[in-house]
Amino acid sequence: MSMENPTNEEIKILLHESKRIAVVGLSDNPDRTSYMVSEAMQKAGYDIIPVNPTADTILGVKAVASLKDVEGEIDIVNVFRRSEFLPEVAKETIEVGAKSFWAQLGLENQEAYDMLQEKGVQTVMNRCIKVEHAKWK
Repeated sequence: MSMENPTNEEIKILLHESKRIAVVGLSDNPDRTSYMVSEAMQKAGYDIIPVNPTADTILGVKAVASLKDVEGEIDIVNVFRRSEFLPEVAKETIEVGAKSFWAQLGLENQEAYDMLQEKGVQTVMNRCIKVEHAKWK
């Protein structure tokens, strides 16, 4: 199965209906892309949950070590980890029952994609959530 992102309309609906974004690999360094993107999404009204086992607090929110440590529902798992880590994150995304999986710009992995599609998890790869959100504000 080749990787295919949702349509622009589906992405618009996903961003409109989602409230909580668990960000895997969110850095506590303000100069990193993951920090800047997550800060912009937080300012846009999203509830950002930092998933980083080495950080304490990021963007004023207590970080958790893994997706399994997130309390409550996750609408989007936004991933800032290298492509080879995507299958591992996809597996956790499925285990915690998150509604969708979003791999940032430059990231994609066929194994992760197939795993998520098999379980009916909406999947976006190689797109920047901040750029997509800006289109639909």
